[in-house]
Amino acid sequence: MTTNSRISRSLALGTLAASTVFLAACGGGQSRPTDTAYVARDVESLYAQAKEDLDRGRPNIAAALFDEVERQHPYSPWARRAQLMSAFSYYVAGDYNKSIQASQRFLSIHPGNKDAPYAYYLIALSYYEQISDVQRDQKITEQALTALREVNRRFPQTQYASDARLKIDLVQDHLAGKEMEIGRYYQRSGKWIAAQIRFQNVVDTYQTTSHAPEALYRLVESSLALGIPAEAVKYAAVLGANYPGNEWYEKAYELVQDHAPGLTPS
Repeated sequence: MTTNSRISRSLALGTLAASTVFLAACGGGQSRPTDTAYVARDVESLYAQAKEDLDRGRPNIAAALFDEVERQHPYSPWARRAQLMSAFSYYVAGDYNKSIQASQRFLSIHPGNKDAPYAYYLIALSYYEQISDVQRDQKITEQALTALREVNRRFPQTQYASDARLKIDLVQDHLAGKEMEIGRYYQRSGKWIAAQIRFQNVVDTYQTTSHAPEALYRLVESSLALGIPAEAVKYAAVLGANYPGNEWYEKAYELVQDHAPGLTPS
Protein backbone atom coordinates (compact mmCIF):
# COMPACT_ATOMS: atom_id res chain seq x y z
CA MET A 1 0.00 0.00 0.00
CA THR A 2 1.29 3.46 -0.88
CA THR A 3 1.77 6.23 1.67
CA ASN A 4 -1.16 8.06 0.07
CA SER A 5 -3.38 5.00 0.49
CA ARG A 6 -2.37 4.63 4.13
CA ILE A 7 -3.31 8.25 4.76
CA SER A 8 -6.68 7.76 3.07
CA ARG A 9 -7.43 4.62 5.04
CA SER A 10 -6.45 6.33 8.28
CA LEU A 11 -8.76 9.22 7.45
CA ALA A 12 -11.59 6.84 6.60
CA LEU A 13 -11.12 4.78 9.74
CA GLY A 14 -10.53 7.71 12.06
CA THR A 15 -13.65 9.58 11.03
CA LEU A 16 -15.89 6.56 11.25
CA ALA A 17 -14.43 5.36 14.53
CA ALA A 18 -14.91 8.74 16.16
CA SER A 19 -18.59 8.74 15.33
CA THR A 20 -19.21 5.21 16.60
CA VAL A 21 -17.63 5.46 20.05
CA PHE A 22 -20.95 5.97 21.78
CA LEU A 23 -22.70 3.16 19.96
CA ALA A 24 -19.86 0.72 20.55
CA ALA A 25 -19.72 1.62 24.21
CA CYS A 26 -23.43 0.92 24.61
CA GLY A 27 -22.90 -2.69 23.62
CA GLY A 28 -19.64 -3.14 25.46
CA GLY A 29 -21.12 -5.01 28.39
CA GLN A 30 -22.89 -7.60 26.30
CA SER A 31 -21.66 -11.15 25.89
CA ARG A 32 -20.32 -11.45 22.34
CA PRO A 33 -21.11 -14.68 20.45
CA THR A 34 -18.34 -16.08 18.30
CA ASP A 35 -20.60 -17.73 15.73
CA THR A 36 -21.61 -15.90 12.57
CA ALA A 37 -24.97 -17.59 12.09
CA TYR A 38 -27.61 -15.01 11.33
CA VAL A 39 -29.83 -15.77 14.29
CA ALA A 40 -31.99 -13.12 15.89
CA ARG A 41 -30.03 -11.03 18.39
CA ASP A 42 -30.64 -7.84 20.27
CA VAL A 43 -29.28 -4.87 18.38
CA GLU A 44 -26.63 -3.87 20.93
CA SER A 45 -24.88 -7.23 21.06
CA LEU A 46 -25.14 -7.72 17.29
CA TYR A 47 -23.57 -4.33 16.60
CA ALA A 48 -20.91 -4.91 19.26
CA GLN A 49 -20.00 -8.27 17.73
CA ALA A 50 -19.68 -6.70 14.29
CA LYS A 51 -17.47 -3.94 15.66
CA GLU A 52 -15.29 -6.46 17.47
CA ASP A 53 -14.82 -8.52 14.30
CA LEU A 54 -13.80 -5.36 12.44
CA ASP A 55 -11.32 -4.40 15.16
CA ARG A 56 -9.87 -7.90 15.15
CA GLY A 57 -9.19 -7.90 11.41
CA ARG A 58 -12.23 -9.82 10.20
CA PRO A 59 -13.86 -7.18 7.98
CA ASN A 60 -15.84 -9.61 5.80
CA ILE A 61 -17.54 -11.09 8.84
CA ALA A 62 -18.03 -7.62 10.28
CA ALA A 63 -19.70 -6.41 7.10
CA ALA A 64 -22.12 -9.33 7.13
CA LEU A 65 -23.00 -8.66 10.77
CA PHE A 66 -23.49 -4.95 10.18
CA ASP A 67 -25.84 -5.91 7.36
CA GLU A 68 -27.70 -8.07 9.87
CA VAL A 69 -28.12 -5.12 12.20
CA GLU A 70 -30.08 -3.33 9.49
CA ARG A 71 -31.97 -6.46 8.42
CA GLN A 72 -33.03 -7.46 11.93
CA HIS A 73 -33.53 -3.96 13.32
CA PRO A 74 -34.37 -1.72 10.34
CA TYR A 75 -36.06 1.00 12.42
CA SER A 76 -33.44 1.14 15.13
CA PRO A 77 -31.14 4.22 15.32
CA TRP A 78 -28.33 1.68 15.00
CA ALA A 79 -29.43 0.69 11.49
CA ARG A 80 -28.25 3.88 9.78
CA ARG A 81 -24.81 3.68 11.38
CA ALA A 82 -24.58 -0.03 10.55
CA GLN A 83 -25.15 0.75 6.87
CA LEU A 84 -22.09 2.98 6.79
CA MET A 85 -20.03 0.63 8.93
CA SER A 86 -20.88 -2.16 6.51
CA ALA A 87 -19.64 -0.04 3.59
CA PHE A 88 -16.43 0.71 5.46
CA SER A 89 -15.92 -2.95 6.39
CA TYR A 90 -16.24 -3.99 2.75
CA TYR A 91 -13.69 -1.31 1.86
CA VAL A 92 -11.22 -2.62 4.44
CA ALA A 93 -11.79 -6.15 3.12
CA GLY A 94 -10.92 -4.99 -0.39
CA ASP A 95 -14.42 -5.76 -1.67
CA TYR A 96 -14.68 -2.37 -3.34
CA ASN A 97 -17.76 -3.05 -5.45
CA LYS A 98 -19.80 -3.96 -2.37
CA SER A 99 -18.42 -0.94 -0.54
CA ILE A 100 -19.57 1.30 -3.40
CA GLN A 101 -22.99 -0.36 -3.47
CA ALA A 102 -23.43 -0.04 0.29
CA SER A 103 -22.35 3.62 0.25
CA GLN A 104 -24.66 4.44 -2.64
CA ARG A 105 -27.54 2.74 -0.85
CA PHE A 106 -26.82 4.79 2.27
CA LEU A 107 -26.93 7.99 0.19
CA SER A 108 -30.17 6.97 -1.53
CA ILE A 109 -31.85 6.48 1.86
CA HIS A 110 -30.14 9.31 3.77
CA PRO A 111 -29.10 11.92 1.17
CA GLY A 112 -28.98 14.80 3.65
CA ASN A 113 -27.42 12.95 6.54
CA LYS A 114 -24.40 14.49 8.28
CA ASP A 115 -22.38 11.43 7.25
CA ALA A 116 -23.17 11.87 3.54
CA PRO A 117 -19.74 13.46 2.87
CA TYR A 118 -18.08 10.35 4.27
CA ALA A 119 -20.20 8.07 2.07
CA TYR A 120 -19.21 10.03 -1.04
CA TYR A 121 -15.57 9.88 0.05
CA LEU A 122 -15.77 6.12 0.58
CA ILE A 123 -17.13 5.67 -2.94
CA ALA A 124 -14.24 7.70 -4.32
CA LEU A 125 -11.69 5.72 -2.31
CA SER A 126 -13.16 2.43 -3.48
CA TYR A 127 -12.73 3.44 -7.12
CA TYR A 128 -9.29 4.91 -6.44
CA GLU A 129 -8.00 1.69 -4.86
CA GLN A 130 -8.90 -0.21 -8.04
CA ILE A 131 -6.82 1.92 -10.41
CA SER A 132 -4.61 -0.36 -12.47
CA ASP A 133 -1.39 0.34 -14.33
CA VAL A 134 -1.41 2.27 -17.59
CA GLN A 135 -1.23 -0.92 -19.63
CA ARG A 136 -4.86 -1.70 -18.85
CA ASP A 137 -8.27 -0.18 -19.54
CA GLN A 138 -8.76 3.05 -17.60
CA LYS A 139 -12.54 2.98 -17.04
CA ILE A 140 -12.07 2.61 -13.29
CA THR A 141 -9.59 5.49 -13.32
CA GLU A 142 -12.17 7.70 -15.00
CA GLN A 143 -14.77 6.66 -12.43
CA ALA A 144 -12.33 7.46 -9.63
CA LEU A 145 -11.70 10.91 -11.09
CA THR A 146 -15.43 11.60 -11.36
CA ALA A 147 -16.07 10.45 -7.78
CA LEU A 148 -13.16 12.46 -6.38
CA ARG A 149 -14.34 15.58 -8.18
CA GLU A 150 -17.82 15.03 -6.77
CA VAL A 151 -16.40 14.98 -3.22
CA ASN A 152 -14.50 18.19 -3.89
CA ARG A 153 -17.50 19.87 -5.53
CA ARG A 154 -20.01 19.00 -2.84
CA PHE A 155 -17.86 19.37 0.26
CA PRO A 156 -14.94 21.68 -0.62
CA GLN A 157 -14.17 22.72 2.95
CA THR A 158 -13.91 19.21 4.41
CA GLN A 159 -10.90 17.02 5.09
CA TYR A 160 -12.32 14.62 2.51
CA ALA A 161 -12.08 17.27 -0.19
CA SER A 162 -8.49 18.06 0.79
CA ASP A 163 -7.52 14.44 0.28
CA ALA A 164 -9.64 14.22 -2.88
CA ARG A 165 -7.77 17.16 -4.43
CA LEU A 166 -4.45 15.43 -3.88
CA LYS A 167 -5.79 12.27 -5.47
CA ILE A 168 -7.27 14.16 -8.43
CA ASP A 169 -3.77 15.31 -9.34
CA LEU A 170 -2.46 11.75 -9.12
CA VAL A 171 -5.34 10.35 -11.16
CA GLN A 172 -4.91 12.97 -13.88
CA ASP A 173 -1.22 12.15 -14.06
CA HIS A 174 -2.15 8.48 -14.40
CA LEU A 175 -4.60 9.18 -17.24
CA ALA A 176 -2.03 11.37 -18.97
CA GLY A 177 0.43 8.51 -18.70
CA LYS A 178 -2.05 6.23 -20.45
CA GLU A 179 -2.45 8.72 -23.29
CA MET A 180 1.33 8.95 -23.61
CA GLU A 181 1.69 5.18 -23.68
CA ILE A 182 -0.85 4.91 -26.51
CA GLY A 183 0.69 7.84 -28.39
CA ARG A 184 4.16 6.32 -28.26
CA TYR A 185 2.74 3.03 -29.53
CA TYR A 186 1.21 4.82 -32.52
CA GLN A 187 4.52 6.55 -33.18
CA ARG A 188 6.37 3.24 -33.21
CA SER A 189 3.74 1.94 -35.65
CA GLY A 190 4.17 4.94 -37.92
CA LYS A 191 0.62 6.16 -37.25
CA TRP A 192 1.64 9.77 -36.83
CA ILE A 193 -1.78 11.42 -36.97
CA ALA A 194 -3.18 9.05 -34.34
CA ALA A 195 -0.12 9.74 -32.19
CA GLN A 196 -0.56 13.48 -32.67
CA ILE A 197 -4.14 13.30 -31.38
CA ARG A 198 -3.06 11.50 -28.19
CA PHE A 199 -0.22 13.89 -27.42
CA GLN A 200 -2.41 16.91 -28.16
CA ASN A 201 -4.97 15.56 -25.69
CA VAL A 202 -2.30 15.47 -22.98
CA VAL A 203 -1.36 19.08 -23.72
CA ASP A 204 -4.99 20.24 -23.79
CA THR A 205 -6.47 18.17 -20.95
CA TYR A 206 -3.57 17.29 -18.66
CA GLN A 207 -1.28 20.28 -19.07
CA THR A 208 -0.49 20.45 -15.35
CA THR A 209 0.78 16.86 -15.16
CA SER A 210 4.35 15.62 -15.30
CA HIS A 211 3.74 14.29 -18.83
CA ALA A 212 3.12 17.65 -20.52
CA PRO A 213 6.78 18.40 -21.46
CA GLU A 214 7.24 15.04 -23.15
CA ALA A 215 3.88 15.39 -24.90
CA LEU A 216 5.05 18.67 -26.45
CA TYR A 217 8.31 17.04 -27.52
CA ARG A 218 6.40 14.15 -29.11
CA LEU A 219 4.27 16.69 -30.96
CA VAL A 220 7.48 18.15 -32.36
CA GLU A 221 8.49 14.66 -33.52
CA SER A 222 5.10 13.90 -35.04
CA SER A 223 4.87 17.27 -36.79
CA LEU A 224 8.25 16.77 -38.43
CA ALA A 225 7.28 13.24 -39.47
CA LEU A 226 4.07 14.59 -41.02
CA GLY A 227 6.02 17.21 -42.97
CA ILE A 228 4.77 20.29 -41.13
CA PRO A 229 7.95 21.79 -39.65
CA ALA A 230 6.24 25.10 -38.79
CA GLU A 231 4.00 23.20 -36.37
CA ALA A 232 7.04 21.46 -34.92
CA VAL A 233 8.65 24.84 -34.26
CA LYS A 234 5.45 26.10 -32.64
CA TYR A 235 5.37 23.18 -30.21
CA ALA A 236 9.07 23.56 -29.46
CA ALA A 237 8.52 27.24 -28.70
CA VAL A 238 5.65 26.43 -26.31
CA LEU A 239 7.86 23.84 -24.66
CA GLY A 240 10.67 26.33 -24.22
CA ALA A 241 8.37 29.05 -22.88
CA ASN A 242 6.75 26.81 -20.28
CA TYR A 243 9.62 24.49 -19.40
CA PRO A 244 12.88 26.37 -20.02
CA GLY A 245 15.91 24.22 -19.32
CA ASN A 246 13.83 21.05 -19.35
CA GLU A 247 15.52 18.05 -20.98
CA TRP A 248 12.59 17.63 -23.37
CA TYR A 249 13.02 21.22 -24.60
CA GLU A 250 16.72 20.64 -25.19
CA LYS A 251 15.93 17.55 -27.24
CA ALA A 252 13.20 19.39 -29.15
CA TYR A 253 15.53 22.28 -29.92
CA GLU A 254 18.16 19.91 -31.30
CA LEU A 255 15.55 18.06 -33.35
CA VAL A 256 14.26 21.25 -34.95
CA GLN A 257 17.83 22.42 -35.65
CA ASP A 258 18.54 19.16 -37.44
CA HIS A 259 15.32 18.97 -39.49
CA ALA A 260 14.16 22.58 -39.84
CA PRO A 261 17.21 24.76 -39.26
CA GLY A 262 15.70 27.83 -40.88
CA LEU A 263 12.80 27.72 -38.43
CA THR A 264 14.69 27.17 -35.18
CA PRO A 265 12.57 28.43 -32.24
CA SER A 266 13.88 31.42 -30.33
